[in-house]
Amino acid sequence: MTLKEIQFSKMHGLGNDYVVIDETEEEIIPESKKNEVSAELCRRGFSIGADGVIFICPSETEDIRFRIFNSDGSEAEMCGNGIRCFSKFVYDKGILEKEKLNVETFGGTKIVNMTIKNGEVASSKVDMGKSTFKTSEIPMISENEEFLDLELMVKGTPYRMTTISVGNPHAVIFTDNIDTVPLNEVGPAIENHEAFPERINVHFVKILSKNEINMTTWERGAGFTYACGTGATSCVLSGFKLGKLDNNVLVHLPGGDLRIEVYEKDNVLGAFMEGDAVLVFDGVIKINI
Repeated sequence: MTLKEIQFSKMHGLGNDYVVIDETEEEIIPESKKNEVSAELCRRGFSIGADGVIFICPSETEDIRFRIFNSDGSEAEMCGNGIRCFSKFVYDKGILEKEKLNVETFGGTKIVNMTIKNGEVASSKVDMGKSTFKTSEIPMISENEEFLDLELMVKGTPYRMTTISVGNPHAVIFTDNIDTVPLNEVGPAIENHEAFPERINVHFVKILSKNEINMTTWERGAGFTYACGTGATSCVLSGFKLGKLDNNVLVHLPGGDLRIEVYEKDNVLGAFMEGDAVLVFDGVIKINI
């Protein structure tokens, strides 16, 4: 092992925080070490501390490539708050000075339109792409082609939920008692339920009106997070699908607000997500690789 000096940025989207590393010119963390090093960098109190690590990578098919590793070292398909941080980093650091980015992710190509003020990205509107409610594509082990407002037994307790993928998997549970949900117990139980072979993100949602919701999240591979962009998107899409919500919804998360706008294309639901991202600080860390 050798001691290596790594430049990084600490960023957050509504309190969902990330270590961001630029690999557009060269590979900073070897592929074989990305899981291990990402988990180490995310350790709060022992390292930088974060919900995940984002890598800015070159792409052979799009403008640029987005990769994200959770705090447990597992790689995720996509992250809504993360891609806003990613896009701000790419523009503000001069990697690509384009106000519209086609971004390659493991969850498909995402289109990001940025609002620029005083030479910096003030907010981003992300086309989150097509969703799917098909259990085979989430994936979910179920006899139902779609799992829409149905009960799943979790450690002897039934939870009525809707499952959806927007490039990564989500379970959405509508409830009037969001403040009393034992998230630290129920979250991991649903995340690791045998019905979800690749685990799943878990969200509890309280409807305030057809255009406004509160939500809280247990994120796959990270636990409680202040915000989840793909989760907010999934909650609104699920509510729209069930007739509970309209197509333009303000989402209140513990870390702040997001605006989600639903659209339909080729008989498939998609959504735009709009919110900001913040650069907290730039830094250098020495790690053994």
